[in-house]
Amino acid sequence: MIRVTPLILAVALFMEQMDSTVIATSLPAIATDIGSDPIALKLALTAYFVALAIFIPISGWMADRFGAKNIFRLAIFVFMLGSLACSFAFSLETFVLSRFFQGIGSSMMTPVGRLLLVRSTPRNELVSAMAWLTIPALVAPVTGPLIGGFLTTYLSWHWIFWINIPIGIAGIILAGIYLDVPDERTPRPVDLVGFVIAAVAFSGLVFGLSVVSLPALPIIYGYLTLAVGATAALLYLLHARRTKYPLLDPKLFRHRLFRSSITGGSLFRVGVGAVPFLLPLMLQLGFGLNPFQSGAITFISAIGAIISKLFVERLFARFGFPRLLGFAATLGGLLIGAHGLFSTETPVPVIMLILLVGGVLRSMFFTGSNAIGYADISDEEASQATAIVAVAQQISVAFGVAVAGAVLEISSSMTGGHLSLFNFQIAFFTVGGLSALAGLIYWFLPADAGSNVSGHRAVARE
Repeated sequence: MIRVTPLILAVALFMEQMDSTVIATSLPAIATDIGSDPIALKLALTAYFVALAIFIPISGWMADRFGAKNIFRLAIFVFMLGSLACSFAFSLETFVLSRFFQGIGSSMMTPVGRLLLVRSTPRNELVSAMAWLTIPALVAPVTGPLIGGFLTTYLSWHWIFWINIPIGIAGIILAGIYLDVPDERTPRPVDLVGFVIAAVAFSGLVFGLSVVSLPALPIIYGYLTLAVGATAALLYLLHARRTKYPLLDPKLFRHRLFRSSITGGSLFRVGVGAVPFLLPLMLQLGFGLNPFQSGAITFISAIGAIISKLFVERLFARFGFPRLLGFAATLGGLLIGAHGLFSTETPVPVIMLILLVGGVLRSMFFTGSNAIGYADISDEEASQATAIVAVAQQISVAFGVAVAGAVLEISSSMTGGHLSLFNFQIAFFTVGGLSALAGLIYWFLPADAGSNVSGHRAVARE
C-alpha cells in the first residue's frame, strides 16, 4: 500500500499544481473570449492564490474534525466544480469568482493529501513516499505552460479546465477504494478568531506579493495589503499564545527539525518559485524563442525530478539528511544562479544539462526537506504541521516571484526601461543566491538528524 497511497495523492496534487500554472499561457485567449484585458485577467491568478491563503490554515482542523479522507475527496469535488465554473465563465467577474471557488478546493487537497500520507506511512518509509508526492510540485510548473499552450492553440482554452473532470472523478473513486488511512478525529473547538486573523494575514501577504510581482492593479495596493498582512500576522502570534486551541500553533516551531524544514524549504523555494516565471520570459524575450520552444527546453527539469526518484531513498540512507540537504540546497541554488550565465551563444544541450541536474537536485532537496520536517512531529501534531507547511510554501513561492519581478523592474529602469538579457541575469543571480543560503541551515544540524526517517544511523552501525 506504500506505493498506491502516494501515487493516488500525487495524481490529485498534480492536477492542482498543473492548474495553478497552466492558466498563465492561456490568459490572452481567455481574455479575448470573455471580453476582458489580459492584464486585468491576472486578477484570476491572484484570486486563486488568495483562496489558498485563506483556507489552508483551517484545513488541519477540518481534517481532524470530519476525517482527512472525507475532506480530501470533498476537496477534489469542489475543485472539479470550480473547474467547470471557470470553463463556463462569461465575464471577468465570473471568471475571478470561479477561480476563487476552485482555490477553496485546492487549499484542502495539498495539506490534507500530505497529512494522509504522513498518517498512512511508517516513518522509516517516509522518504520514499515523499519522493512520489514531491514530483507533481516540480513537474507541473514546467509542463503546465507547455500543455496549456498546446490545448489553447489546437483545441480551446476550455480544455485546460475540462481535463480536470475525469482526473478528479478517478481520484475520488481511487481514494475511496485504496486509501486505507486511520480515521483520526480530534473534536477540538475551532478557533474562529484565529481563522479570521490568519485569513487577513496570509491573504494580505499573498495578495500584496502577487500585485507587486504581476501588477494588474496599482502597485500601491500591493504595498498596503502587505502592510496589513504583516500586521495581522503579528496579531495572530499574540492571539495564538493566549488561546488554548489555536488554529495554527506556533509552538510546533519548538521542534528543531520542523523549524529547519520550514525555514530552509522556504528559503530554497524563493529561487525555485522564481524560475518558472523568469526562465520562459528570458528564453522568449532574450533568446527570441516561441512559447512551445521554450517549454520544450524547460521540460527537461521535470525529467530530472523523475530520475531522482530512482536513487534518492538510498542516498539519504547512506549520507543522512543534513549533509545531503546542505549539498542539494547549495549546489541547486548555484545552478539557479547559473541560469544567468545563459546567452544566445550557449548551446541548447548545455542549457538542458544544467536544467536536468537542477531538476534532480530540487527533487532531492524537497523530498528530504519535507520528510525531515516530520521526524520530530507527533501524529497528534501532524494536521497542524501540514497546514503550516502549505502556508509557508505559498508565501515563499509568491515571495520568490515578487523578488524576481522587483529585480527585473529595478534593473530595467536603470538600463533604459526595457527588459534585456542583463536584467534576467541579475534576477537569476539574486534568487539563486538566496536559495543557496538554505544549505547553511542544514549543514549545522547534527549528522544523525532525522535518522529515524532516513535510516542513516542504522546503515552507519552496519
